[in-house]
Amino acid sequence: MSVGVLGAGAFGTALAISIASGGTQVHLWGRSGEEMQEQTLLRRNMRYLPDVTYPTNLHPTPDLARALTCDVLLLAVPMQQLRALLGTLDLPPELPLVACCKGIELSSGLGPVQLIRAQKPNPVAILTGPSFAHDIAKGLPTALTLACDDPAAGTALQHRLSTQNIRLYYTSDTLGAELGGALKNVMAIACGAAIGAGLGDSARAALLTRGFAEMQRMALRLGARPETLAGLSGLGDLALTCTSELSRNFRLGLTLGRGEAFDATITVEGAATARATLEQARARDIDMPITETVVRLLDGTNLHEAMDALLSRPLKEE
Repeated sequence: MSVGVLGAGAFGTALAISIASGGTQVHLWGRSGEEMQEQTLLRRNMRYLPDVTYPTNLHPTPDLARALTCDVLLLAVPMQQLRALLGTLDLPPELPLVACCKGIELSSGLGPVQLIRAQKPNPVAILTGPSFAHDIAKGLPTALTLACDDPAAGTALQHRLSTQNIRLYYTSDTLGAELGGALKNVMAIACGAAIGAGLGDSARAALLTRGFAEMQRMALRLGARPETLAGLSGLGDLALTCTSELSRNFRLGLTLGRGEAFDATITVEGAATARATLEQARARDIDMPITETVVRLLDGTNLHEAMDALLSRPLKEE
């Protein structure tokens, strides 16, 4: 078996390293010919994972056609770039596509699985859950969700993509998996803002818990299953990203809370997802106060004003 990974960022590179470490031939594609040549020569990704050496059967390439000859294709580009990438791909219809990005497309309100289905006839799955690229690349144990609505295709991918350090759990609930992975990023921004503003760990715990309720409110209304949101792709990922500065979404929140500028070159999926989610929530009359607060913060509202508005909401039962 061979695996193609489209997207040589931190997560795509880490997945390529882990899969190749088990003996599978992996072709890692990136847009920059210069960067991919550097990775071929140095056998590492100096930009994202400079301390991890590539296995011999990991092949960096700027040649998209070479990556498309593989048996499985992992799409590890940022969510807001996924549509453009799909438009460049001429694929055999039987080639399984696995989304490895988290978020909701701002222009359409679609998650990665929904977007791929709208563009391609191929079998589609999503790989998501609590994971940091450096942990995966270093061989540290990680458990993720592999969601595919075709049980036969899903379980086959589960076995083909599991590695010595990545344990995959299968579900057929692709909607729940993609929504959990997307919405938790919004809550991570909120938690980061609370910590950045010095509001304390108790405030973070409250935001994490009520944020999870908010995630469920949206996801269940759209048809996701509650057990999916309570699993790795929902609660598990939420716990990780809301408690670690390794999360880019949490770090964005920190800078908002501190009143600092954030590096605009860093991709933060939760920012676009917050706006797309709030638009959907308003259209469906779903109460999403934390998401609304995050959007207000992104638009420049003072954090203490935003928190005052959140805390002054009417009291209610849990």
